[in-house]
Amino acid sequence: MIPRYSRPEMVAIWEPQTRFRIWFEIEAHATDKLAELGVVPKEAAATIWAKAKDATFDVARIDEIERVTKHDVIAFLTHLAEIVGPEARFVHQGMTSSDVLDTTLAVQLARAADLLIADVDALLAAIKRRAFEHKLTPTIGRSHGIHAEPVTFGLKLAQAYAEFDRCRARLVAARIEIATCAISGAVGTFANIDPQVEEYVAEKMGLTPEPVSTQVIPRDRHAMFFATLGVVASSVERLATEIRHLQRTEVYEAEEYFSPGQKGSSAMPHKRNPVLTENLTGLARLVRGMVTPALENVALWHERDISHSSVERMIGPDATVTLDFALARLTGVIDKLLIYPQNMRKNLDKLGGLHNSQRVLLALTQAGASREDSYSMVQRNAMRTWEHGEDFLTNLKADKDVTAKLSVAQLEAMFDEGYHFKHVDTIFRRVFGEA
Repeated sequence: MIPRYSRPEMVAIWEPQTRFRIWFEIEAHATDKLAELGVVPKEAAATIWAKAKDATFDVARIDEIERVTKHDVIAFLTHLAEIVGPEARFVHQGMTSSDVLDTTLAVQLARAADLLIADVDALLAAIKRRAFEHKLTPTIGRSHGIHAEPVTFGLKLAQAYAEFDRCRARLVAARIEIATCAISGAVGTFANIDPQVEEYVAEKMGLTPEPVSTQVIPRDRHAMFFATLGVVASSVERLATEIRHLQRTEVYEAEEYFSPGQKGSSAMPHKRNPVLTENLTGLARLVRGMVTPALENVALWHERDISHSSVERMIGPDATVTLDFALARLTGVIDKLLIYPQNMRKNLDKLGGLHNSQRVLLALTQAGASREDSYSMVQRNAMRTWEHGEDFLTNLKADKDVTAKLSVAQLEAMFDEGYHFKHVDTIFRRVFGEA
């Protein structure tokens, strides 16, 4: 988590002051409910809020105490006692450290998910705008990197929209799954604290009670959360890679915006490199790299161990901050993407109409030729076109076996480009709805 790839709002979720504020709120809400249940004095609960509600916690002081105690929650509670006074003895009644730590992590990840969902919403809006802008802009579709059949640039973007719409749904589901609260005591039995306290804290913190928490919230929830971030990152990379390919000099159908004064190379002044999408590819690798440790955190010993703790202290901030930055960067790339329909047309026409080969193949079979013979007829003309740079339709017209089955007029009709785009509206309705 470095400033170069960070945005302030997401970073703020993981700052020590934010974490200690959430710790305090959990402890104070729990004390409120304990007071209502008659376990602690109501006056003590009121004093805790009065003295610490607006306090700025001294991070350096907490760190100083922790260097002695070697325990972060105890260090915080000791510092809280310095602020609150004697009534602080009623804080943390019947609770264990993980009640605070796990519930806090749930709050942080839920807040992070909210930002990521908003990021995806912004990206979807940008993709949709550009998709409709180029709904019928013809371009060549490629399989294996080789010319296949025509598509439109709008359809390429519609595919990206549908993918990120699925990403949004996954993030919403991941937020629901991770937003659970555990205030259940040392091994999750509620032996020293009433389950009503957990329910109350959950409501106050915008969470739901964890059905069974041993000493910790089960880590399958966290594994699913980070796996979801990994999938979103992969979708970021897929779209970034498409743009990188389209920006290659030999293709040059689209290009990242190159701002005035921008430099592409320290050695070659002519360079305009796809640096943003290359950066997105790298950031996606980082986010995916944090998925495996989250999966390995699921298998803890008995009611808990702390092998997961060091992992989550790192991947929690790093994965969410990195993906937040990547989504925002990708939105900017799409919003300002330079698109070159004239180069799309040039590339589409580059192979002399070979992209119509399937339609001719199907027409020959419908005219009575076997599929094997039809394929042979079309392929020999296609290979001649490919190898000698000739015109595919001209070669077909000169092939007596072909013209024995299809008239010149029928062959010419096979090269109507609109044929390939007759269902674009249908696809757009499926992706974007009737509007």
